[in-house]
Amino acid sequence: MIRRRIGPARSLAGMLAATGVLHFVAPEPFDTIVPHALPGPRRRWTYLSGVVELGVAAAVAAPCTRRCGGLAAAALFVAVFPANVQMALAWRDRPLPYRAAAWARLPLQIPLIAWALRASRDHPGRS
Repeated sequence: MIRRRIGPARSLAGMLAATGVLHFVAPEPFDTIVPHALPGPRRRWTYLSGVVELGVAAAVAAPCTRRCGGLAAAALFVAVFPANVQMALAWRDRPLPYRAAAWARLPLQIPLIAWALRASRDHPGRS
C-alpha cells in the first residue's frame, strides 16, 4: 500500500476551511472574542473573518497560489492574536481549565505562524 503524505499546505488548508465554516455554522463563540475596539456589530466581524479564513484556505490549497496563501495565513494568525487576548481576558471568571486553555492559545500562535510559513514553501509535487 502506498501512503501519501498530507503536506503542511493540505493540512493547513483543511484546518482553515473547517474553522472558516464554523464562523457561519456556530458564530456565537467567535462573536464573544471579537475585540471591543473593532467598530460595528461583532457578528459582522465574525462573518468577515470566516470569509477571510475560507479564502486563505482556498489560496493555500491551490498550488498556483500556495505561496501567497501561506503568507496570508501567517498574517491572519498574527491578525487574530488580539481576539485570542480578548478571549483570555473575557474568560477570567470561567473555571480554571477554561482560563488555562484561553491563555495557552496565546503562545500557540507561534507554531501556527510557523506552519503557515512552511505551507507557503510546500511544493505541489510534494503534498
